[in-house]
Amino acid sequence: MAAVKELKKTSYQVNENGYYGKFGGAYIPEMLYPNIEELRENYLQIMQDPSFQAAFHQLLKDYVGRPTPLYFANRLSEKFGAKIYLKREDLCHTGAHKVNNTIGQILLARQLNKKFIIAETGAGQHGVATATVCALMGMECKVFMGALDMERQKPNVERMRILGAEVIPAVSGNQTLKDATNEAMRYWINYPVDSHYIIGSVVGPHPYPDMVARFQSVVSAEIRQQLLEQTGTEQPDYVIACVGGGSNAAGAYYHFLDEPDVKLIAAEAAGHGITSGESAATTALGRIGILHGSKTLLMQTDDGQVVEPYSISAGLDYPGIGPLHAHLYDTGRATFYSITDDEAMDAGILLSRLEGIIPAIESAHALGALHYMDLKPEDVVVISLSGRGDKDLETYIKWGKY
Repeated sequence: MAAVKELKKTSYQVNENGYYGKFGGAYIPEMLYPNIEELRENYLQIMQDPSFQAAFHQLLKDYVGRPTPLYFANRLSEKFGAKIYLKREDLCHTGAHKVNNTIGQILLARQLNKKFIIAETGAGQHGVATATVCALMGMECKVFMGALDMERQKPNVERMRILGAEVIPAVSGNQTLKDATNEAMRYWINYPVDSHYIIGSVVGPHPYPDMVARFQSVVSAEIRQQLLEQTGTEQPDYVIACVGGGSNAAGAYYHFLDEPDVKLIAAEAAGHGITSGESAATTALGRIGILHGSKTLLMQTDDGQVVEPYSISAGLDYPGIGPLHAHLYDTGRATFYSITDDEAMDAGILLSRLEGIIPAIESAHALGALHYMDLKPEDVVVISLSGRGDKDLETYIKWGKY
């Protein structure tokens, strides 16, 4: 199922007040105001400094393994009757795109003289990426993770612990990503001076959505260059990515936002179905509200209580989307598809069988969107393969339909 809106002309970049259209801002407790203000006043100046950029890109090259390949998926292309390329973020060090952002933020935290790092994680990939860069830089690391997610992503929990991070279970709510974020923010309020909170997605108060999108924009910068080398043009017809909070989608879309000929496709987690009561399809079910310091679209009751989300993928099990994506939906710039658990798992097995690549279940949602699209043989489609399926083998095994 797709959520399609008429395209409105507007800017897709954040404004000086931290808003994308009507979405964004910084709705924060007084105790966090100094931290957020410090970030807001300094992040662009630090990020644009040539010495920062040199250090960032050197680590991306030598430590993360960038550029990641843009792979022409021949058998998948034959299956869907189009020219399909996979942006192989699953080949990054730590196994997902998350490390692009954590490398950037740990360098920024050092510039701000922070002493230790806080993070939240759902599928565990952001937690692993944060623990990795903290080990690299010799900084203390605390990662908050929903107790349910800790059970279904045990390998990533142990990876974080091996890397030296303290993994703290969130036992409130449905014990998933939303609750981990709540606990991380509470901890930050209690230790605001010496700590930096590395948010893992394009969510939270300004400047986080913009900052994370900028660090992840290396993905679309590489896509443009690699497409030019392989096809003679920098622009695909479609860019597809899964969206929970939406950091991999923000990175894949970033350098195409103002090019309307490039159609942006977002795949949300429909869980057991949009009307099942067990879903995380925010654009289909959500309304405007405040979540984790930002005005955005979120699933909520009539009296404003957050509705507990559900997805088989821990990384998409979130009741909202980042304000950039809310704006892309609201303006019609992106088309959002709601992909069920079964559709995602089927798509993950299909890629495994056709291309020998087992995707993360989050990424499999993006692949699931292909079934709903009216593709032509000449269409060039780029899919952000945001993570690899190693962490999800137990879920694949329990699902069992292969």
